[in-house]
Amino acid sequence: MGSDAGLKANLKRVIGVFPGQGSQRVGMARELYESSSKAKRTLDAAESALPGLMRLMWEGPEEELRLTANQQPALVAAGAAAYAAYLEAGGTALSYAAGHSLGEYTALVAAGALGLEDAVRLVRARGEYMQEAVPAGVGAMAAILKVDSETVESVLEETRGVGVVEVANYNAPGQTVISGAAAAVEAASARLKESGARAIPLKVSAPFHCSLMQPAAERLAVDLAAVRFEEPRFPVVNNVTATPMAAPAAAAELLTAQVTGSVRWVETVRWLHGATDGQAAFLEFGSGDVLTNLIKRTVEGAVAASVADPEGIEEVLAL
Repeated sequence: MGSDAGLKANLKRVIGVFPGQGSQRVGMARELYESSSKAKRTLDAAESALPGLMRLMWEGPEEELRLTANQQPALVAAGAAAYAAYLEAGGTALSYAAGHSLGEYTALVAAGALGLEDAVRLVRARGEYMQEAVPAGVGAMAAILKVDSETVESVLEETRGVGVVEVANYNAPGQTVISGAAAAVEAASARLKESGARAIPLKVSAPFHCSLMQPAAERLAVDLAAVRFEEPRFPVVNNVTATPMAAPAAAAELLTAQVTGSVRWVETVRWLHGATDGQAAFLEFGSGDVLTNLIKRTVEGAVAASVADPEGIEEVLAL
């Protein structure tokens, strides 16, 4: 959490951010369910749409919760429940929202642009399509640290002859994730190490956010076309353009493009910081504090805090 003085000064305007894959944990949102009637109602709705989801969230096993098709709806449900509990406790309504990858669905739910039941069903399908798009072992991802994104992009251009390798996530200055064919990711990682980078292979089931995900994008587009999106109550900044969604009609196209496109998180955070003149607090709703830490690395002096349980809500509201 940022300094108390910073939160006191900045909580008049609040930017909500919602995490993506990797933030899940067994037991997530259980305390919210037991302490907040609105969080309970939210989680019951998610369970109604996907029976068995809460058992997975609360009991695991961890290996099953970690499966792409399971953790995606679990994180949407947990994020929506955390925001509902925060509002019920008297929290300030959001001025803007954004989500990291699948977290964009949660942001749209929070903004009233997408129904929760539709969201959890969509991301369950999204996870299945992404998993099935590339055979196991064919793709890979790696986190590239200690060099700037321009260096990463330059090396990827040099490596394209080996196979598909693209930037999946611009997470923070000095933290970029690459994705693609396993041999190409390995070759790019080796070259980046020569440039002074640290390359960490990621334990993922598929190469997310790259052009190898095109079959998943095409399948998801059909599902998205069947869903109604409403006008959001506040602007939601999308991953593909790092600017607010212009109209509800654009949501399906943007969420489809997101499957193969880069998560432009650094640009998103900087846009939000600029749009509020630096006078807003970032609150991360759901599970963990991954985005909180990325935001603090991206914008010097940014005020950010995690709201994942009743204690987190109390700490924020006390300020």
